[in-house]
Amino acid sequence: MRSNFLLILILATAVFASCEDKQSSTKNEVETMLEEPVQPDSARVDNTKVDEVVEAEVEKKEKRKGPLLVQEELIPFLMEYGKKHDENRVRIKTRFGNIDVELFRDTPLHRANFLYMVNQDYYDGTFFHRVDEGFVIQGGNSDNPDTNIKRHRIGDFLIPSEFDAGHRHVRGALAAAKYAEQNVSKASSPYEFYIVQDHDGSPHLNNDHTVFGRVISGMDVVDEINKVPTDDSEWPLRNIHIEMEILD
Repeated sequence: MRSNFLLILILATAVFASCEDKQSSTKNEVETMLEEPVQPDSARVDNTKVDEVVEAEVEKKEKRKGPLLVQEELIPFLMEYGKKHDENRVRIKTRFGNIDVELFRDTPLHRANFLYMVNQDYYDGTFFHRVDEGFVIQGGNSDNPDTNIKRHRIGDFLIPSEFDAGHRHVRGALAAAKYAEQNVSKASSPYEFYIVQDHDGSPHLNNDHTVFGRVISGMDVVDEINKVPTDDSEWPLRNIHIEMEILD
């Protein structure tokens, strides 16, 4: 009888120990899973959704001042924006001095877009990031993360060309940069612009880029910027920061 009792006691102890080990193992596994980063369900299903998650986080950190612009709604938005904002003079401020530009009213999409970008504070903190001596100075980009955040906040779209206005690439012309790849319509970048510095103008760019304004004061500043030393990619060795304000 005593031997049977001891056998039962030994078996019970073994079963209890086995259960305790399983509980301990399950707890450790759960803790390990919680320590790993948890992806949103959308990211698990489709990695392309990660950008949407990033956008949501960006919008929490930086409040949007206007709608997220998309190509399908762009023209009505810009035409309405241009009606509400009658201004057509903007000051570009740099450490070399100010450049005042006039925006042409017969390029309404580009005028409205430029005003919109200024009012969104997009250009503040960007650079004249390309200097091609004797040709142009180009601005509206930077290597700061804030610039990409602002672009993500405003939208991804292109401005239809407005060549019918007939403005030419004379010295002091303000024109829109464009993407070369898959852009047969020669639509403009909404963010980057350039000013023609060449004393003879740049007629080879006519009907390839939209001219939507002109320098009315500060060509001496353009000339000074056009002389700065650059690296092999035409990026100035010392960044030329930009700030903008609407004059009237």
